[in-house]
Amino acid sequence: MNEMRKAILYYAIKYQGDWNKIGQAIRSKESFQEIKISESYVTIVDEAYPLSFRQLRFPPWIIFYRGNYDLLKKRCVGIVGARNCSQKAIENAALVSQRLKQRYCIVSGLAKGIDAASHWASLDKDTIGIIGCGIDRIYPYVNKELFLKMYAIQLVISEYPPGVAPYARNFPWRNRLIAALSESLIVIEATIKSGTMLTVNEMLELSKPVYCLPTAFNDVRYQGCNYLISQGANILSSEKELEYLYELTNLFFYCFIEREHWREFYEDEKEFSYR
Repeated sequence: MNEMRKAILYYAIKYQGDWNKIGQAIRSKESFQEIKISESYVTIVDEAYPLSFRQLRFPPWIIFYRGNYDLLKKRCVGIVGARNCSQKAIENAALVSQRLKQRYCIVSGLAKGIDAASHWASLDKDTIGIIGCGIDRIYPYVNKELFLKMYAIQLVISEYPPGVAPYARNFPWRNRLIAALSESLIVIEATIKSGTMLTVNEMLELSKPVYCLPTAFNDVRYQGCNYLISQGANILSSEKELEYLYELTNLFFYCFIEREHWREFYEDEKEFSYR
């Protein structure tokens, strides 16, 4: 098990976190060298690996992190939305976070806009940021102060090793991790074509509830929430309804299925057992 842990770290660094290339290296039992890094990390073969990620079809092979890893054991709600959002959306994100942080750890993506507003409002409780670049990369740089606070007193995680740049392709892929951690997802404001919609799709894949704040009549820019509501998403039309979210979420039965897809990358089940 310790050897596999070393191998996964080596492959993750060699292939800059590319899920498929890491899997191929594991399958072919590619040679590896022991590498020591200063960052903390957990691999899929470790007992400490989050159960919520095991339900994914493509669980991350490795998680690099800074901060309080125990936050991954808490009940979480995801709050997401547009980066270039309205001022009202910023206010709503803060309000929703302030209400829900009493019972949930707030999960978001550390982007500017709604993500940042949600994290800022939750710093005095619990919040997790999931990023699409190396754990040491502060992106966007406008959030530098927030990143430093999150590193110190909250939790930032990434499946990408130190030094990996914030490539655009990484962010839609990381959205599955936001969905996996979140018992439910709240969309504050979104456009029709956005990364938020990809996170919603991941929630639907996992049979988890999605809640949306409705957009004002005739607001042509941010039609994402109204579209999702028209397609069956739950509507949050008042602050009072947030009080019932905890009870409503409890009505859903979550069975954390350990998906077997990733196992095909390693032939010897005994060698690659995490039990």
